[in-house]
Amino acid sequence: MPLANILAMFIKQKRLPRTPDGSAPAASSSAAQDGRHAAPDIDERLKEAVSLHKKGALMPAQAIYRDILRLHPRHADALHYLGLIALQQGQTQAGVELIGQAVEIDGCQVPAMSNLAMGLLQLGRHVEALGCYNRALQLRPEAIELHYNLANALLGLNWHDEALRACERALKIKPDDAALLQNRGTALLLLHRYQEAITDFERVLALNPDNPEVLNNRGLALAALGNYDEALASYERALAQQSDFTDALNNRAIALTSLNRNTEALASCNRALALKPDFADAHNNRGNALRNLHRFEDALASYERALRSNPNFREALQNYGAILFVSGMFEQAAHAYARLLQLAPDEDYVLGSLFSCLLRCCSWAQYAQLKERLVQMVRAGKRAATPFSLLNASDSPADQKRCAQIYAADLFPGRAASPRPGARHRHDKIRIAYLSADFHNHATAYLMAGLFEAHDRRRFEVCAVSFGQDVHDEMRGRLQRAFDRFFDVREKSDIEVAQLLREQEIDIAVDLKGFTFGNRTGILAQRAAPIQVNYLGYPGTMGADYIDYILADRHVIPEEERQHYSEKVVYLPDSYQATDSKRSIVQQVPGRGQVALPESGFVFCSFNNCYKITPAIFDIWMRLLQQVPGSVLWLLEDNRTASASLRREAAARDVDPGRLVFANRMNQGEHLARMKLGDLFLDTLPVNAHTTASDALWAGLPVLTCLGQSFAGRVASSLLHAIGLPELVAKSLEQYEELALRLAASPSRLAEIKARLAANRASFPLFDTARFCRHIEAAYMHMWERYQKGDAPEGFAVP
Repeated sequence: MPLANILAMFIKQKRLPRTPDGSAPAASSSAAQDGRHAAPDIDERLKEAVSLHKKGALMPAQAIYRDILRLHPRHADALHYLGLIALQQGQTQAGVELIGQAVEIDGCQVPAMSNLAMGLLQLGRHVEALGCYNRALQLRPEAIELHYNLANALLGLNWHDEALRACERALKIKPDDAALLQNRGTALLLLHRYQEAITDFERVLALNPDNPEVLNNRGLALAALGNYDEALASYERALAQQSDFTDALNNRAIALTSLNRNTEALASCNRALALKPDFADAHNNRGNALRNLHRFEDALASYERALRSNPNFREALQNYGAILFVSGMFEQAAHAYARLLQLAPDEDYVLGSLFSCLLRCCSWAQYAQLKERLVQMVRAGKRAATPFSLLNASDSPADQKRCAQIYAADLFPGRAASPRPGARHRHDKIRIAYLSADFHNHATAYLMAGLFEAHDRRRFEVCAVSFGQDVHDEMRGRLQRAFDRFFDVREKSDIEVAQLLREQEIDIAVDLKGFTFGNRTGILAQRAAPIQVNYLGYPGTMGADYIDYILADRHVIPEEERQHYSEKVVYLPDSYQATDSKRSIVQQVPGRGQVALPESGFVFCSFNNCYKITPAIFDIWMRLLQQVPGSVLWLLEDNRTASASLRREAAARDVDPGRLVFANRMNQGEHLARMKLGDLFLDTLPVNAHTTASDALWAGLPVLTCLGQSFAGRVASSLLHAIGLPELVAKSLEQYEELALRLAASPSRLAEIKARLAANRASFPLFDTARFCRHIEAAYMHMWERYQKGDAPEGFAVP
């Protein structure tokens, strides 16, 4: 309740002293306390002043109160009301002093104590204010308005438990008081007791169906429970009663964004901002809608506007860092995250985000410190890092599982049970849905396109569930032709997509994103299909019990590591990684000069994303350059900040920065052709090359890897075994460095490996798409058969 309204309430409730027969006394009670006989007209003058005060004529009322006090300096009523005027005029300190004097004179003036409490709250003197309310309640324990004001004060102080207790005490006196029920519901909402809060809000709405504040708060509780459709309806009802209710417009936008109705969310934010241009929350939520619409520049501007309105707005600062990150502005993103950590050192996932930004910049000054801190925080059960950002901090499958469990439980909790056995689908073919944001020119599509085309349509129906951008490129067209059905679900909520899969009677949902950028794990959290599979996109466990299986091989997940995966492990016989034997390579290989390589000298190559380069790996690479005269290191130009950092790091290790050659990104066919100019691909650790390693081997470029402990650090080993080159898998970084040096010094040995690679490409399993398709289909068949029998998911190996 606004301060002015509460003050008016107490003025209205104030009663002048009366004698038993109802006539006015000869003198005010305050005058009697002052020990002087008041003039006969003091009471009449006080009545006149109070009447003026209630009408808003503050200056005349103030003059009369002062006249009374000149005659009777200890007149409690005049002091109280004069203090009220000071509070109303914004003179809080003066108001508190005047009302405080009134309470000292007459310790039984309950309204004065309550108004004094309000003034003290404005001055930040919270403990004194609560003491006033409690003293007043001792004098008048049945006064509902005091309980109400006390609860309001406690809510304002974020003392939610105490506010709840205050409301419950008052409700024992008046169980159906709408204002108290509203306050209790608010306290329950702030205590995350959402269902109880909804119960209270609905009791209030039964008494007053059109209360916009209650409808808004009910929407907040429903949204917190994930009931976004019901929350939206509640906000709409609030806005029907109060169209300029900016909080409801903002909350409506949040619900719409959660339902993936981002264009409508944007319009709702715009309405709120037209009414309240500096509404930081609405600017932040406008940025979220724009981000989801892939309008990143506009989203960036909205987050910046939110931060201008509220420089310490933590959520907006985190979103600002995230949009800078996805826009490739990693250095600026790192500054945003660092600032956020200064404001809130324990803010969820921010430390991991800072670590990721610095890796993208190849800025390693804090590498060891941040890495150790992240690992310790994850082991302590804290929300320090997303699973993807932890991959470079810890090579431990146990750490990665713990991180995934924390993240999944926090952001993607399972909301529905598995379909009951009686709901098993009965149709002629097994229906498989592949879920991804990357059905276009993307690494996932390059690997998977051949498999989609190769599926046996006599036994399987295969559909795509696409929640990424509708990119009209060559790969998109190919994939749309490859699937039996192609569902574009960008504008559907997770619940709607899950319902779509149920309506389509999908048997097996295969998630190709995992915890990578643009994922929609929330779809699987709804239990969209009776069998749900984690595959390819994310090299690790999802840590969620609603994901039944993970497709792997014995290289990426050794038998003894299975306990570190929440899914049941399905072992494919060769490599877990699909490949497309139709990938084209431009026939014309460029000359060295065309790609900025020297005309002679050994070319070490690593086209991994720069975040995979660690100080330990870079140390080895620089020693190799020092020991192989005329050699160069050919790297991907990921971003200019990283390139400049790597050149500085090379110079710090006494290597000419000019021996680092950076390659621009280009289309797939041309990229594969230029890889033929490399002599040896040097892999990274703890995160290996994945699609990039497959590309190199397909192009005929040998890959030297070092075996890590986790899935992400064992992928290249899987590929090399499947292509018949296990000798290129080092067991330690020392062996990795030694083998790289030996190959660089032995052209004949390297030539022999390249010849074997060329021969094996056509005869070994790695690039045999049809063979891989038979194996993965056998895995799907076994999963489906177990489910049909009513058996729980269990790990197995495909023969």
